[in-house]
Parts: sequence; structure tokens; C-alpha cells
Amino acid sequence: MKDDTILRLIDPAGISPDPLTEILRKGARDLLAQAVEAELCDLLARHAHLKDSAGRARLVRHGHLPEREVMTGIGPVPVKVPRVRDRVRGSEKIRFRSSLLPPYPRRAKSVEELLPWLYLKG
Repeated sequence: MKDDTILRLIDPAGISPDPLTEILRKGARDLLAQAVEAELCDLLARHAHLKDSAGRARLVRHGHLPEREVMTGIGPVPVKVPRVRDRVRGSEKIRFRSSLLPPYPRRAKSVEELLPWLYLKG
């Protein structure tokens, strides 16, 4: 008989023994990337008529912000948010802010609502 009372916790950031969870994380990452990309394309289309002094498009894609992880109900999901560069200086800058991924939060709202409940449960 085994007298071990230590429970083994699964590390959500590491390699999961559950392949279904890994598929869900990959699907969530891909779906989130597509949604943010659609937001960016919409912004670029709305401002496509704006030009700089040389006649070039005022807004251009400018790579991605550093990858970060957002904690969700299925564990951490890595995300990369694209950047936009405004070529016009001195005027009001047009910036890309994703409505799905605000700049600073690292947890999904469902996880934030769950934390106080888990704390009370002990």
C-alpha cells in the first residue's frame, strides 16, 4: 500500500499529458491571432485614404510586439499583437489598440472572476 499523500499538480505552462488540452491551446492561439489580424486589417482599411507628404500610405504594418502569455481557463496562451507605424509626424498619431487584447492584462476576465472564489474555497 502506498502511504504517499502528495498530489501531483499538472503544470499548465509545461508539456501537458492531455493532448486534447494542447489542441485547444493551439486552436485558441490561432483563432486569437486571426481575430487580432482582422482588427488590424479593418483599421488599415478605414485609414487607407490617408497619405503622407510623399504620397505614401500613412499607416503601415510594423512587425509585432513581443510575444506574451495570457492566462485563460485552459492555461496560458501565447499571443503576438501586430504593430502599426504612423508615418506622419507632429499630428495626432493613429495607434492600433486591439479590443480583444488590451495592452497590459495578463489574465482573461473569466480567470480573474474565478480567483476570489478559489481563494474563499481554500
